[in-house]
Amino acid sequence: MNARGRLEYLLTLSRPRFWLYLAGPVAVGVAFAATAVSDLLSPAALVLFGYFLLPGNILLYGVNDAFDADVDEANPKKDDREARWQGDTVVTAVIVASGVLGLGLFAVAPRLTWPYLAGFFLLGVEYSAPPFRFKTTPFLDSVSNGLYILPGAAAFAAVAGQHPPLSALVGAWAWTMGMHTFSAIPDIEPDRTAGIRTTATFLGERRTYAYCFACWLVAAAAFALVDWRLGAVLSAYPLAVLAVARSEISVERAYWWYPVLNTVIGATLTMGALWRLFYG
Repeated sequence: MNARGRLEYLLTLSRPRFWLYLAGPVAVGVAFAATAVSDLLSPAALVLFGYFLLPGNILLYGVNDAFDADVDEANPKKDDREARWQGDTVVTAVIVASGVLGLGLFAVAPRLTWPYLAGFFLLGVEYSAPPFRFKTTPFLDSVSNGLYILPGAAAFAAVAGQHPPLSALVGAWAWTMGMHTFSAIPDIEPDRTAGIRTTATFLGERRTYAYCFACWLVAAAAFALVDWRLGAVLSAYPLAVLAVARSEISVERAYWWYPVLNTVIGATLTMGALWRLFYG
């Protein structure tokens, strides 16, 4: 593989459609933590957003693809929108370097952020890698995906100088549980063929819809404890999964709509926070 081929492969590996799954929570966390416009462009906010926009995704999905190479041979998602593992020493070095770069965040971010950063790196690696490989244990695979909101929690702590509200953390964690498990529905048959046990393979498609509905209902209720308007916005998720479950829309098709839904919801939350900041 030449240099251009490696670059294109690394970009595909990093899942550009999902970049905002890590960087988006950073933007939301900064917007809600800010008490002045200057906070939005604070060094800690910019560094965290930059890292979790690309290097963090290369690390997360690179580890995932490397340890799932055998499983992904039977996964149809890898045929077009994603890529099967083609790693060589250079690709592996870039993934490792992304992890080392992430450890540098501890040097520039306040101590208050360290538990969230440590949680991200621990869960992000051990979700796919031995010895824990959380993704192969039903329900632990779902719970461990709270890793996606930890960058946002770190960003809030860095800017606000205090921890995020507990209700917001609970709501965001429940949201990630529902999001992860919904995304695993298209993988049920490939995972069963490969002998992989997940929450989705354990529950089956219909009960997995119910599980996602419950997670997103908890998320909406928890955010409503912070502000009823947040709960109202998050209610889009249980309504969306209910609509998919009751329709004839294939989950494989619906799965690719969720980055759009997540972007719209994230933008709505961020704009609401910025409105408070500018027009309070």
